[in-house]
Amino acid sequence: MKIKTTLLLTIGSLICAASLASAADAAENWGKLCASCHGKDGSGATVMGKKSGVLDYRDAAVQAKFTDAQATQIIADGKDKMKAFKDKLTPDEIKALVAYVRAFKK
Repeated sequence: MKIKTTLLLTIGSLICAASLASAADAAENWGKLCASCHGKDGSGATVMGKKSGVLDYRDAAVQAKFTDAQATQIIADGKDKMKAFKDKLTPDEIKALVAYVRAFKK
């Protein structure tokens, strides 16, 4: 019984650590790859963001206009002026970025 409890606690800790690492990776990737156009806060209030007409991801109505699958595809394949990141990010990193974008919604 003690071994089962220890094993479950260990697995739970690993899952939490992986989740935190994923969130940290998403924040780092956002800052490195996305923030110059989309803004650190997702507002799009940057020089490049205003020129490109990027959306304000803090707006719930804006976020309702696209699905996670659509966001995943756009991050992977690019769209209009936005370049593709499928060669720079793993599928898990892209999925984490989609979750990161969703967290901007107010």
